[in-house]
Amino acid sequence: MWTHVEPVHAVTYFHPRARAAYEAVGLRGYWRGYFAGRAAPLGPTEAAPVIAAFFNFAPPMVTRALPAVWRLATPQEALRARLTGAVQALAELTYELPEAHLAEAAELLEEAAGAVEPAGRVLGAANAALPRGEYPLARLWQAATTLREHRGDGHVAALVAAGLDPVETLAWRVAVDMPRQNLLGRGWSEEQWHAARGRLAECGWLGSDGEPTDLGRAGFQAVEDATDLAAARPWQALGPDRTDRLRELLEPMARACHTVIPENSPIGLPALRS
Repeated sequence: MWTHVEPVHAVTYFHPRARAAYEAVGLRGYWRGYFAGRAAPLGPTEAAPVIAAFFNFAPPMVTRALPAVWRLATPQEALRARLTGAVQALAELTYELPEAHLAEAAELLEEAAGAVEPAGRVLGAANAALPRGEYPLARLWQAATTLREHRGDGHVAALVAAGLDPVETLAWRVAVDMPRQNLLGRGWSEEQWHAARGRLAECGWLGSDGEPTDLGRAGFQAVEDATDLAAARPWQALGPDRTDRLRELLEPMARACHTVIPENSPIGLPALRS
């Protein structure tokens, strides 16, 4: 389900209408819109909670954005901008789908999002507490975002439990399957990247050649399994038949959203699985 929900959420990062909506409220520059929009459900927060919740950004990069962005736009303005941009993007991408299709998908996705467990999931809980959207695309995007952040919170918990820090996690992804240039925007220095690779080698996750070891692959698969387990409750609540129906409804939307998401995107979104 992540491969079907994540593309719907991700238009907020990659569609030009989303960027334009942030710029319209004074959030010029990609990272101002990103940090303000994603952190806005938490209120006018300082950098420290965002460093913790977002996990994989270097602290100095976050502190350059927060709390300064709140002098440009309030959290309420940032929330309106991110929803406006996302809805406009989805409207452009799904214009061929009937209104009934979108409404049914929104209903099922909202029901799943209503079953998220907020305890220990800061971003998931903050998004779940936002007001329900008025129209199907607004409801659909907000529910997808709640589910996405709920899953992400569980993933961060699994990484922490596995003893991985943010830059080690990024260095591992580069060693496995992601071009390094996709992740250089996270703000880590060359020295920090080098030290992280060294720590992964010391714990046996990378070999002397920098390639993943069997121990490392097994360790990270355990992280992925823990992430899936922590994200399962909404789909268990929805039940297998209605989850299958929702996947069917999301399929054309997710495929349309993939057209604006770079193939080698920094969110590591795989090809859509039917």
